[in-house]
Amino acid sequence: MKKNILLFTLTFITVFAFGQQPLETSKPFILGLIDEIQSNVLVEKRVLNIYLPEGYNQKDTTKYPVIYLLDGSADEDFIHIVGLVQFNSFEWINQIPKSIVVGIATVDRRRDFTFPTTIKKDLKAFPTSGHSDKFISFIEKELQAYIQTKYKANNDKTIIGQSLGGLFATEVLLKKPTLFNKYIIISPSLWWDNGSLLNQNSNILTENFNQQTDIYIGVGKEGLTPTEIPRVMEVDANLLTAKIKGTKSGKVKVFFDYLPEENHATIMHQAVSNSFRHLYPITAKE
Repeated sequence: MKKNILLFTLTFITVFAFGQQPLETSKPFILGLIDEIQSNVLVEKRVLNIYLPEGYNQKDTTKYPVIYLLDGSADEDFIHIVGLVQFNSFEWINQIPKSIVVGIATVDRRRDFTFPTTIKKDLKAFPTSGHSDKFISFIEKELQAYIQTKYKANNDKTIIGQSLGGLFATEVLLKKPTLFNKYIIISPSLWWDNGSLLNQNSNILTENFNQQTDIYIGVGKEGLTPTEIPRVMEVDANLLTAKIKGTKSGKVKVFFDYLPEENHATIMHQAVSNSFRHLYPITAKE
């Protein structure tokens, strides 16, 4: 009798469990916001992917550092860099302060990230190239003002760029160094225009440059560049580091990081993680 009761009970529970229709509980997983702004400088609309840190409240007085990410589309680097920012700002990690991330979605990176070149082969191969001056102006006159006005941003501004994005970040560093106070430059394509940017004079190298500026330069085992005259990515990154270390300003710090286990395709995530340890003064809690 007891066996029959037990069998009936198990049968009832099984029928009840499998007979129920699953509840519809799916809902969107929201990582951030998508803003679209009209640029008068670029004469086009630009998409921004925005990550706001945990606890962000438009009504309180707290303001946050801003990390500007080149190649910041959702299918580029935005999601995994946001993950690094979120992880490193957890209270039990506390490596970096909670930060806003602004991912600038790509439209034409060769157009936006390169200055005019004298190399005819590159002019032919990349006909839209050479308009980084406009993209710098967009960041300086439109983007930063937009972020400062709409979001609770303080004056701590970081730029992250890799490959041609690293070339662009280097150009900003040398030509408009006060646009950011932290630069994360990864595998910069300094081969562009046969390395002419390495000869660029800069206010950041002078004694009267007085903005505290921290620079991280990371490069993997990347080898020869796509140029007629042989260049080596690691050598160019070292030359850039040496150039900045030659500054007469006491306000500039540069950190060089060679990652021999990474290449041009794999370096981004690890280099950004490493950069946080160098650039941010907050140390992990015990």
